[in-house]
Amino acid sequence: MAALRLTTIARHLAASPEGSQGGLKVTAVPTSGGLSSVPASQDFRYTLDGGVLTHDQRKFYEENGFLVIKDLISHDKIDVYRQHFEDICRGDVTVPGLTIMKDISLVKSKAKVPKDSTSVTKIQGFQDDPVLMGYCADPKVLQYVESFSGPNISVVHTMLINKPPDPGSKSSRHPLHQDMYYFPWRPIDRVVCAWTAMEHVDRSNGCLVVLPGSHREGTIKEHGYPQWEGGVNFLYHGILDFDEKSPRVHLEMEKGDTVFFHPLLIHGSGMNRTQGFRKAISGHYYQTDSTIIDVTGTVQEKGQKETVEMLLKTKLGKDHPFSKMSQKELATIITKGRSRVVRGKPDGLQY
Repeated sequence: MAALRLTTIARHLAASPEGSQGGLKVTAVPTSGGLSSVPASQDFRYTLDGGVLTHDQRKFYEENGFLVIKDLISHDKIDVYRQHFEDICRGDVTVPGLTIMKDISLVKSKAKVPKDSTSVTKIQGFQDDPVLMGYCADPKVLQYVESFSGPNISVVHTMLINKPPDPGSKSSRHPLHQDMYYFPWRPIDRVVCAWTAMEHVDRSNGCLVVLPGSHREGTIKEHGYPQWEGGVNFLYHGILDFDEKSPRVHLEMEKGDTVFFHPLLIHGSGMNRTQGFRKAISGHYYQTDSTIIDVTGTVQEKGQKETVEMLLKTKLGKDHPFSKMSQKELATIITKGRSRVVRGKPDGLQY
């Protein structure tokens, strides 16, 4: 069965149907807790009727949990995002609420690092930056997001990833994980990530790797820090228990190619073995009237607590009111603060 699945995926990725995958190389808590306000299809669980996706694309996503759209974002736009990222890293541009992350190997070395992009592995939370939000609100992206989330769309967990050349400690890896582990809203099936390559990505510079079909298990698995000798970057939690023999697909993509994937899909990325930085830009989308849940006592509690601890330590101070709030209150405030409506009706979060 595993061999048959990989053969099917390879055939889809090598084909070139309208708006599709053409030419791409392939080298637990319950998930209920909020009903979708968007009518579900009788034939498909994970995509919605009336969108831009073809029947074959919907079937592929249903079975595998991801879909690559070739050349979706123009090179000119990506170059603007790249330059803006450089400006942020140099300190020429200040973005409110932005988190700037550095590789654990740099933090451990305590060496003086240059004030430019070579010391930054990721910026996260650019919801108040009009330049980078141009990506999240791009009509070409949103026309596909509608097929997953419906007509009323918010974006959260916005990131520009700058995977560095591995320093020899293998710290540039990102362990296999599920994005939904970090998200306290439902319904899960109306959440989707858009991830766009800002340059050629392959196994040598740490392309995405996915476990096709893993989203269909329907649960958020227990996550934690892998026991890696070189250390693991902050909040890079990985799944603690999964079948290591599960078939994997490495997504080699070109500049402007975009993959959309389900938040329960198990995925990660390998080391960057090149001398350059591998860049990608992404956002996570959900229907605006989703329901905030209480993650207390679930496998998601650990991730949310660590996120809050980071905010208290780096931005807010240990005596901030956040330190005395319940998990649900924190989830509501953080989601509202980091989300922006990008299409349709205003925010109607339920909590």
